[in-house]
Amino acid sequence: MPPSPLKLPPIWRESRIGLEAAALFRSRVFRGLDVEDAGGQPVMLIPGFLAGDDSLGLMTQWLRRTGHRTKSAGMRSNVDCSSAIVERLAERLDCLADATGQRVALIGQSRGGSIAKVLAVRHPGLVSGIVTLGSPQLDPFDVHPLVRMQVYAVGTLGTLGVRGLFKHGCKRGKCCEQFWVDLAGPMPKGVGDLAVCSKGDGIVRWRSCLDPEAEHLEIDASHVGMAVAPRAYRAIAAALADFRAADAGPRTKRRPVRAVRPALKRAA
Repeated sequence: MPPSPLKLPPIWRESRIGLEAAALFRSRVFRGLDVEDAGGQPVMLIPGFLAGDDSLGLMTQWLRRTGHRTKSAGMRSNVDCSSAIVERLAERLDCLADATGQRVALIGQSRGGSIAKVLAVRHPGLVSGIVTLGSPQLDPFDVHPLVRMQVYAVGTLGTLGVRGLFKHGCKRGKCCEQFWVDLAGPMPKGVGDLAVCSKGDGIVRWRSCLDPEAEHLEIDASHVGMAVAPRAYRAIAAALADFRAADAGPRTKRRPVRAVRPALKRAA
């Protein structure tokens, strides 16, 4: 059953970001304790709407300290046409896979998770798995009205001709028609998929994050705070280890990922 339209995400909880970051600095996972060394596993990070690569800066530093080879999305702000973004990131994805000789894990926050899924659907030979953080895969517009106003404002500027911004036509126009098909479609066999959500998400209705193709994990975090929440880092570390185990050996001899468990789990 879809969530009631009268029950808005608790946007006031986004003020917790400072406390969440402080908890991360004190956590064992951020110090790399109990985190398996990744041995150079390639990871590409994709930020959320209006955010840039810097929003995932702490996560990038942590991934590097724990043995991952990272690549950013090359974004100052995630506001371009979805189809154009996917095309650009496909080139970066291919370069990273070629450089490492491995399939790449994708981590996407919010809108970045939707882009990650479409990349995986289109290029399963290059993607070992995706981790999405508060990504409304079932309805990308199921967000707080204040954020929807920002989406509309960006779309208006793009429609008026401002370069580098999506347009209102991207929602139903030809440019992104295939993007929406791929986002709603199934994940390719052999590509891992973990969807992290939070009932305390103040931006996105958490039920819209429950892509039936993914394994679901509930954590206690704000929407923006998923980039710094210790439980999100533990979930990411575990998922990346699963992707490595499933993708061990040459890229042409991959083992399938573990079976998808769509039931919502609660992080410890």
